[in-house]
Amino acid sequence: MALAAFRPELLHARDASPSVDVLAQRIADLIEVYDAQGNHRSATAADNVSAEWLANCVRELGVEPALEPFALSRVDPKACHLRIAGRRIEGVPLFDATFTDRYGVRGSLGPLGSDAEIGLAETESSRLTEPGSEGRRARLSEVRQARHKAVVLVTRGARPGLFLLNAPAFKAPFGPPTLQVSSGEADWLKAQAERRVEATLVAHVERVPAEALNITGRLAGRDRNLAPLVVSTPRSAWWQCTSERGGGIACWLEAMRTLAAAKPARDCLFVAFSGHEIGWLGIEDFLKRRPDLPKGAHAWIHFGANIGAPRQPNLVQASDDGIEQLVVATMEREGLNVDHKAARDATPFGEAAYVKRGGGRYAALVCDNDVFHNVADRWPDAVDVAMVARYAKAFANCALDLAQKTV
Repeated sequence: MALAAFRPELLHARDASPSVDVLAQRIADLIEVYDAQGNHRSATAADNVSAEWLANCVRELGVEPALEPFALSRVDPKACHLRIAGRRIEGVPLFDATFTDRYGVRGSLGPLGSDAEIGLAETESSRLTEPGSEGRRARLSEVRQARHKAVVLVTRGARPGLFLLNAPAFKAPFGPPTLQVSSGEADWLKAQAERRVEATLVAHVERVPAEALNITGRLAGRDRNLAPLVVSTPRSAWWQCTSERGGGIACWLEAMRTLAAAKPARDCLFVAFSGHEIGWLGIEDFLKRRPDLPKGAHAWIHFGANIGAPRQPNLVQASDDGIEQLVVATMEREGLNVDHKAARDATPFGEAAYVKRGGGRYAALVCDNDVFHNVADRWPDAVDVAMVARYAKAFANCALDLAQKTV
């Protein structure tokens, strides 16, 4: 899709109308455009066009953006399926396992850990508001250590379907070729596995040298001697990822809008990461350029997954009581409940984990989502715009409070 289709002025076109909620309409316009861009998988054409569009949005707010590229070996699936009992079941390979050639692996299908050439395993549904659930999803340690020539991985979510797993070991793939398939096939595949039916699993991909882009910007504060505030969010994921990423991007831009209008006391740094779903490559590159930033920043606000997904609980992850109390207070002023608070020793999800490991002060927000990592995460059904607007206003005020403090 051409970059010209994404005109930042569309995000402000309705501001003059007194008959609409300006903030909610602005957010709706933004997320609708983001959804229309296509599959936001890292380093794809759509992802990089989306980066240019987001940079233009940043520029419209008076902050000069920079596009920071980082190289990766992109995985482009070719033939990825299971042929068994006269059927062909399409799937998506794990991006951090090994792959097959175009002919695939042939042998009997059996339960994971059996003597069958192809193992059958199943994930659990993950709930991001339950820290640790993502690590339990896939029995991945068993899958990766299995002696099977290949593995079929049935993926579970809040409803039947294909719910992809992220690829934390993207830079160092290991384990047998693993094909993720819809949970709608679970019962039938279990029956085939019990009978040790012959199957062929193909997880054939092409590796393509590619470049992904982080979007960064700096808003100068009145006192350059004060430690900066950092505001961040991922912008890439599987499929359109409309509620997974759209709400966070909207909150990120609204925080930028508020801070730019306020002329804050301290510098404010902004970053939107690509590479989220493939080992958090974006934040790794960002911090490689700025290794002292986690500990050197005054605070870090991170907008995680699914902000504003309809009828979903939230989780606040904070480094200390003070920043958690600030977040809770600003949320409560907007009528938002805090459903869960992470324990201080818990490792936060996603990019916020890098801030914690770096000794930084942070607050990070995530919500659950019934279509997390599923193709149904689309505009408008997967987004509660009014809820995104309340989160955006709350965290913009939180960012302003942190940016104006001089101690």
